[in-house]
Formats: sequence, structure tokens, C-alpha cells
Amino acid sequence: MLRSKKRWKVEGGGHSLEQQFVTELKISPLVANLLLNRGITSVEEARKFLYIEKTEFHDPFLMKGMRQATERIMQAIENKEKILIFGDYDADGVSSTAVMILTLKRLEADFNFYIPNRFTEGYGPNEPALRRAKAEGYSLVITVDTGISAVHEANVAMEIGLDFIVTDHHEPPPVLPNALTIVNPKQEDCLYPFKGLAGVGVAFKLAHALLGQAPEDLLDIAVIGTIADLVPLVDENRLIAKKGIRALEKSNRPGLQALKKITGMIDKELNADHVGFGIGPRINAAGRLDSATPAVELLVCEDRLLAEEMAIEIDELNKTRQGIVNEIANEAIEMVEEHYKTLDEHKVLIVAKEGWNAGVIGIVASRLVEKYYRPTIVMTIDKEKGLAKGSARSIEGFDMFKNLSESRDILPHFGGHPMAAGLTMKVADVEELRSRLNVLASEILTESDYVPITNVDIEVSLSDITIPIIEEMSLLAPFGVSNPTPRVMVDRVNLSQMKRIGSEENHLKMLLEENGNTIDCVGFNLGHLYEEISLAAQVSAVGTLSINEWNGNCKPQIMLDDLAVNEWQLFDCRGSGGFKRHRHLPTEKVVCIYFDETTIETLNIEEKYQFVHIPYDVETPNLDLTGKYVFILDLPFEKAQIENVFARNQKPDRIYPIFHHNENHFFTTIPSREHFKWFYGFLTKQQTFDLKKHGSQLAKHKGWSTDTIDFMVKVFFDLEFVTINNGLISLSTNIEKKDLNHSKTYKRKQEQAKLENDLYYSSYNELKEWFEKIFSIRKKA
Repeated sequence: MLRSKKRWKVEGGGHSLEQQFVTELKISPLVANLLLNRGITSVEEARKFLYIEKTEFHDPFLMKGMRQATERIMQAIENKEKILIFGDYDADGVSSTAVMILTLKRLEADFNFYIPNRFTEGYGPNEPALRRAKAEGYSLVITVDTGISAVHEANVAMEIGLDFIVTDHHEPPPVLPNALTIVNPKQEDCLYPFKGLAGVGVAFKLAHALLGQAPEDLLDIAVIGTIADLVPLVDENRLIAKKGIRALEKSNRPGLQALKKITGMIDKELNADHVGFGIGPRINAAGRLDSATPAVELLVCEDRLLAEEMAIEIDELNKTRQGIVNEIANEAIEMVEEHYKTLDEHKVLIVAKEGWNAGVIGIVASRLVEKYYRPTIVMTIDKEKGLAKGSARSIEGFDMFKNLSESRDILPHFGGHPMAAGLTMKVADVEELRSRLNVLASEILTESDYVPITNVDIEVSLSDITIPIIEEMSLLAPFGVSNPTPRVMVDRVNLSQMKRIGSEENHLKMLLEENGNTIDCVGFNLGHLYEEISLAAQVSAVGTLSINEWNGNCKPQIMLDDLAVNEWQLFDCRGSGGFKRHRHLPTEKVVCIYFDETTIETLNIEEKYQFVHIPYDVETPNLDLTGKYVFILDLPFEKAQIENVFARNQKPDRIYPIFHHNENHFFTTIPSREHFKWFYGFLTKQQTFDLKKHGSQLAKHKGWSTDTIDFMVKVFFDLEFVTINNGLISLSTNIEKKDLNHSKTYKRKQEQAKLENDLYYSSYNELKEWFEKIFSIRKKA
């Protein structure tokens, strides 16, 4: 058995609407089921989803506050008032700012933009910046991707005579800012048909309203924040992403061209991953380490050479950011290992340290969630101010924003979503927050909630996986939150080939077979599983489908996420050099059974494992073998000893037979009756025979081995035909006729030869069938 890393939550197939989708949309049953599993329940809805680019953008004026915002901005432009765009420092905030810059520039407004410094000013609008804006002659501030929690700052703006328009997409708090107007589709009484826009999506809708039509030429920028901010890629976000990716491919903006060049995307067919893992992190890097202003300037830059220089600088910042993340993540993991040794008692992890870079602690929190699968908050401490600034990441089933909302009394500044949040609080209150969140998690989460989940879209057979099907699945792209890349499962298929690949042999390549159909599977960083899977096992695999193009040939393949073997496994270690190659296995799972007391010393096995010695004629002990890896180190004295082990105890996950033995009975010739007859006649003539002096000479004369002569002597001794005194053999008097089978030595030799034949020299399948029979007897019992 090989247990999967995560719980597989497999959606069903065979929906009642499947055939209708297949017929009317002319799609395969597999793609029809993928649509149905995404909650799409009508042909019209499915058609809109598949061909989203043919739909229109929603009317921006359906969004609460949009008309007032548009009227005030147009009034400011007409009156030549100075307008300040107040943005945020992440990729969503930067792209939101860029969209508003390009929109106001087109409207010939008198404007500028401002993004607070993460380290010196913190998140969102702040009083000093607003007072400075007023002093510099600005009369209107428009926030983008921020401001929904700026209650104090809105009051300051009103006090100093600065009109304050909030455009945001974050969860509205119970008390809203007293702004001139708020544009946020998540407002309680907002009638806008889609609530899941990113900050840049809301900025794009404001641009739509201001310009009188959807500015599709800005989609190459709007797509960046939409994908990077991990909003659901459905409805209008899907339209922005679908059209935006194509626009990004063709974009000639110097800044985007420079970013595509430095990420190797020029002349490539782009997808959501190129944005999410290529462009997004580089835009984010500027604001994470210093000021996000250069990132905005890069997006709106009109000079190609300058854009290339700026892109190189941002790329270097991203590399620096990666190093800082790794350093902090390692420190955070050390803290968890030291302070949370019994994870079961800690439902929520909070780690904090002075000097950690506030710009990357969100990434570190994500890494801790990935490693420990617990809601996690990572904080950086400012001792001078007595403040802790943190980023929170959650797991399925624990709404981080909702649960943080229960502690508003100690959280003066926080905001976010169910799966992520940001917060600032007093250092003195951190322990109180830890305590409260652990109590809430204990009440909300069950034991199974702490096992990571892999959502699987559908179970398929290998015959379903074809190039046309994979190409058809691309109709569901772009993939992201709420529309993930389809993940499929193949269940209990045969393993034809398996090998490690890569310069460090840390990747795994497999060839799966089912009813004559085969498919390649590649698992990055899964090379360690090579030792965990028997080639004879049937495997279940979860992964995504892709097309492998090599030397002009194309064939489908599965990119593995996870593997499982749902039956006990037999790993044939006979004649393989013993135990050494299996020392990587977890100590707590290994049980070593042996019969000969000299075996442990002979095999030189470390004492850290559980050892069970079963001598001859001693009752087999009761053992808990559930989930264990059982090594049978040597041959038993008789089969019944092994049969009793597995008939009396639970079936283990794996059995590793080594069957070490010092003598080789099977390939040592057992003397025939003619041999015994001649030797008995020889002793009758001699009456006495000195085995020590003349044994070798006799063996050479007869062409036998000395072992053969020694064996026959022992048999005759068992039968009381001879006596032995210091190597001198004497024929007994009054010899009673007995069959050779009455000799324990003769009988044991035959039994051991058969034992070796059945256990050590049998084929893999024969040995496995023997174990299966033992298990079936236990099951019947």
C-alpha cells in the first residue's frame, strides 16, 4: 500500500444532463461532465462559459456608487481640478493604478498617482498622505484596490475638504468610510450581477463608465491583477482573463513587451500560468521590497529602452525577493518545529519575529500552510512601535476573515478574504489572538479537515485520454480559482514501467497500462516514490492532462500530482543485498521478523527498528501490523511460522521478504538411496571409520562432497546405525531396520529444500499468491 499525500475528493460523472450537453454543444462526455461538475446546469450557461469572449461586459452603472463616481470625476476633469489616484502596492493595486492612469490620460485629466510605501506607511490611505495631497492642490482622491476600511481617513478627507471616492473589491467591514461615494460590488445593497471582481476589475468598470464603452485595449493590463489576485475566474473575470491573455500576447506596450522578453514569453501562446507565475510575481516584487511606483511606471511606460531597463531592475528585485522568502521560511519552519512539537494541540499557527520583511510574509504563510496544513499567520514585529504586522493564510473550512472579525477589539486594522487576510495589531495582543483563533478552530474544524484535499474533477479510463480530448478541454481555459485546471484520476491501473529521471533522479516517469491502452506519466519531485511502489502493483493516480511534443511527435501524458496503491504490496528483496537499500523508510512503520537468532548480527541491521524474534516451537505473538512495513529477514524453520504471523494479525501495508539463509539446501544434492546403501555397506566392511582423517579421501574417491558424507553420517546417527566419538564412526550392534524418513536430519533437509524452493526460489507471482491465501484464510476466520 502507498497512501496518497492528500485526501482525494472525486466529483461524480454520468450526470442526467450529460447527453443533452454532448448533443447540443457537440462536446465529448468528459468535457460535458467537467462543465456539470463546475455547477453549470444549463446548455445556455455552458455555451456562455465555453465561448465567454462572445458575451458583453455588464453595464457598469449597475454597480452601486458608479454614477456618482463618474459624475464627480467628469466634473473634476471639466473644471481642471487636480485628481490623485491612490493605489496599492501588490500586482492588483499596481495594475488598477495603471488602468486609471491610462483612462484619465485619455480623458485629458490633470492627475497623478500615489502608492504608499509598505514599510513606512503601511496598507491603504493614510492621513499624512491625504493632508499632503490637499496641500499640493488636489481636490479629488480616487482609491483603487483599497479604501473600503479607511473610515478614519475618509473623515480626515471630509474635514480638510478633499473629495474621497473609494473603489475597492475587498470585504466591506460593518462600518463603511464616510466617502463621497463607494464603488464596490460586495456592498450589501449593490445590484451588480457579479461580486467577484478584482480591484483592477472594479477600476476597469470605472473606466468603462467614464469612457462610455468597455476599454478592451486596457485588458492586457487588467488581466494581470485579475489573475495575480486569485479572484474566481468565472463570469466577468473569465471574460477579462480570456480576452486579456490574448491581448497580452499581442500587446506592444513597451513595459509589457519588456516583461514578456525577460520571462521568455515573446511569440509564445500564453495562458493564465504565464501571468500568475511569470509577470505577476515580478510586478509584486517591487512593492514587496521597496516602492511599487516603478512597477506602475513600467506598465504605462512609452519608451522601449527605458522599459527594458526597468524590467531588468524589477526582475532583479524578484530574485532578491525569492532569496528573502527562502530565508524567512526556513526560520519560520524552525520556530514551528521548536514551539509546536505537538501539532495536534495547535489548530492555528502564529509565528512572529522582529525584522522579517513585511512584503514577503504572505508568501511565507502560504508555504507554512502547504507544509503543515493549518491556518497560519506570519508576523513581523516593530518593537519601537509595539506593533505586529501580519499576513494570514487559511485552509478549506476555516474562513479567516470571518474568524478574525471575532477579534475586532484587538485588531484595529485588518481586511481580506476567507482564505487570506492582512492585519496590524499590538504585540501585547498576539498571544490573545492565538488563543482565540485556536478555540475557534477547535470548534469549527474536525480531524479530517487537517488532511489536505485534492479536488478531482472526474475519474477516467486510459482510453479516454486522447489528444483530441485534451485539446477540447482547453475550451475551459483560462484556469484559476473556481475554474481550476481539470484534474483527473485513473484508478487501479497496471504499472508497465517505472524509472527515476532528472540529473538528480528526483523526478518519476511511469508507463501505465489498462486494457491494452498505455499512457506516460511524469511526476516532478516524486522520484522518492520509486522505492515505495512495486512494479507488480496496481496504482491509482491523480494529475492533469497535457500533450507531450517531442521531435515532431505528439502524445498525451498525465502530469502527476499524487499517487496511491490501495492494496498491500509485496517488495521482492530476495537476493537483493538485504536491508540496506530500505533504510529510508520511516522507522516507526518498520517491523523486522526473524527466526534464527544470528540473523540480526549477520545482516548488520540498526537497533532502531521494531524486531520480533520467533524461535522454533514458540507460539507466534500478537502484533499490531496495521499500516506497517513487515520485513521477513530470514527463512522460517517451517512455513507455518509465517502463516501464523499473518493469520493471527492484521494485514500490513507492505511485506519485504529477504529470506536470508546460511545454507543452500535446495541446490545441495540430497544423497540418493543408492548413496546411502553403498556407504552403509562400506561401514559394515570397515566397522570403524575415522571421518576426520579419511573423510576427504573418501569423498574424492566417490566424487562426492565432504558435506554429502557428513550429512549421511548424521542421518545414520539419527537412525542409531552408528555411534560417533571424536570423529570416529563405529557401526552399532543390533541395528533395527528403519526408513531414512525417520531421521530428523534427513527429513529436515528435505523440508528445508522444499521451503527454499517455495519461498526463496519461487516466482514473484507464486509468492504473492501464497500470501494472498494466508490473508484469505484470516478473512474467513
